[in-house]
Amino acid sequence: MNIDVATRNKKIVQTSAIGILGNLILVAMKAFIGILTGSSSIVSDAINNLSDAMSSTVTIVGTKLSAKKPNKKHPYGYGRIEYLTATVVAAIILFAGGSAIYESIVSLVHGEKPQYDWVAFLIIGLGIAIKLSLGIYFRIRGKQLDSGALKNSGTDALFDVLLSTSTLITALVSHLWGVYLEGYAGILIGLFIIRSGILAMKEALSPILGERVDDKWAREVKAEICAHPLVKGAYDLIVHSYGEEEKIGSIHVEVADDISAKEIFALEREIQTFMYQKHGIIMTVGIYASNDTDPLAKEIKTKLISLVKENPDILQCHGFYIDEEREVVTFDLIISFEAKTPQEEIAKGIVDRLEADYPKLRFLVNLDQDFAA
Repeated sequence: MNIDVATRNKKIVQTSAIGILGNLILVAMKAFIGILTGSSSIVSDAINNLSDAMSSTVTIVGTKLSAKKPNKKHPYGYGRIEYLTATVVAAIILFAGGSAIYESIVSLVHGEKPQYDWVAFLIIGLGIAIKLSLGIYFRIRGKQLDSGALKNSGTDALFDVLLSTSTLITALVSHLWGVYLEGYAGILIGLFIIRSGILAMKEALSPILGERVDDKWAREVKAEICAHPLVKGAYDLIVHSYGEEEKIGSIHVEVADDISAKEIFALEREIQTFMYQKHGIIMTVGIYASNDTDPLAKEIKTKLISLVKENPDILQCHGFYIDEEREVVTFDLIISFEAKTPQEEIAKGIVDRLEADYPKLRFLVNLDQDFAA
């Protein structure tokens, strides 16, 4: 669904509002039945639904705030508020899980025995149907609007269906056979809610810390850029996200060292325009000059590549350039995050072997991070 940011935000708010209404209805129904019957598991389920309503409220507030226009103080906009909103939602889920466990333990300590009738079972069943409908609706809208918050809410709602079903089963067991399982079921539900909260917190914090771009996407983007006749290679792809609709990045492209500044300028603009129009990324383009057709440069680069292949910790070597007038050779290395040996030590080993073979030259290494495939 290709829609503008304002329309997308409006639809997210509308969907969240429906979620709030649905969850508040569930809270009222389950709290009433839980208190009436003395069932801690139903009360725990009601608390979980209340947390879902609060989460949808926070999502609405976050969506509204993230839509604020960039200004002098925050030139990148307010899109990252969506990530902070997700963190608050995760905290609410964790609190709900802890509350559910507390209420269940209290009921076990006091030995309260719930009393059910057919109305209670009917309302619990109706609650499951409503939650299932909300879950499917959130998942569909989340995919249509590319909203992580809505998709997560949908997954959480469908997960709640399983928990509510367990509540119904324990209620039936208690009613038919007099076996009291509600307190234990409430604790189990609380543990599941806490687990969901921990996963949600991890997912919310990940984009705030900065995530690696998808490797498949990165390879495709580099291939698209390398299709340009002047580009000999594309490296160091970095993308920073400031919300769903605001991304800023950079990339280095390798070109022959004999092309003009005019050609470089035109190339940069072409790549920038392409990245923004197709991928919505404001891209800065850096340039690597290449002169590996010179006999000496070709010889040294061949030697360098053979040394790199000997070390499995070195993922890539690029940006090779030899300045014969200054007698300086520069290149970049990307070393694996899993390398046991310090990066500087690995680089020094490569330089020492090159300098032993070419004592008149000075070798300078730039250590890049493994930001993308």
